[in-house]
Amino acid sequence: MNDAAHVGEVLAWRRRREERLRDPDGWLSLVGLEWLHAGENRVGGDARADVRLRGVDAPSHAGSIFVEDGAARFVTAPGAQVTRDERPVGELALRDDLDGAPTMLAIGSLRFHLIRRGDRLGIRVHDRAAPGMAVFRGLDSFPIDPTWRVTARFEPASGRTVPVPDVIGLLTDEPSPGSVVFERDGSEYGLDALEGGHDGRLWLVLGDATNGGETYGGGRFLYTEPPTKNGTIVADFNLTYNPPCVFSPYATCPLPWPQNRLPIRIEAGEKSYRTPG
Repeated sequence: MNDAAHVGEVLAWRRRREERLRDPDGWLSLVGLEWLHAGENRVGGDARADVRLRGVDAPSHAGSIFVEDGAARFVTAPGAQVTRDERPVGELALRDDLDGAPTMLAIGSLRFHLIRRGDRLGIRVHDRAAPGMAVFRGLDSFPIDPTWRVTARFEPASGRTVPVPDVIGLLTDEPSPGSVVFERDGSEYGLDALEGGHDGRLWLVLGDATNGGETYGGGRFLYTEPPTKNGTIVADFNLTYNPPCVFSPYATCPLPWPQNRLPIRIEAGEKSYRTPG
């Protein structure tokens, strides 16, 4: 790929990235995260609610979420207007975010759904009228640098897992299909990869020496291209992007583990996001 084509590809990716962030149910609209306990969890705007809904559309009591044997169901309170796909909801089982698209419930501008982290269940709350949506003016990134589009070596591993920490204190063993090894300025560096989806791409959770300065202190993310048959893989660090925790304190982001914290400066990809104002 020549430099002009590469620049065009990265700019197109950045436009799509910002469009996704502007989605009314995206990270910029995230306004709450509440962890559930076994039994009944009351949902509503009341300060004593187990799942607090903050917003002008939130009734004092919208309903209850019942957690039993690791599953959750929602029951709408009498007189409350809760919908799913614009249809009124009475009672229904909730699908979490690890089981495909989660069950999304709506009250006015508010949206909420079930998440699962380890053995914990929680409710993530979005508000399409959130201030973060109104003030978003785009992302800041390093200049596009073709030298950071690297052809790396993929070292596959069978049956390997890596312990992945996250911002809420969980440590989860995740399957790792192998390592991505690349050279920079005469030195070699390796990153443990995680599975990146059905298309064969790999997902990297990485830290570098720009973290805490130009970039987010908790590291950044990157999807590679799928490995080729000859064992090479393209990792374009110009596509390195911020984790959701940059945009909301209610996200549950994985963090780089020691192997994936590189001692070099990766001056490519997204910089830290700072709310305008």
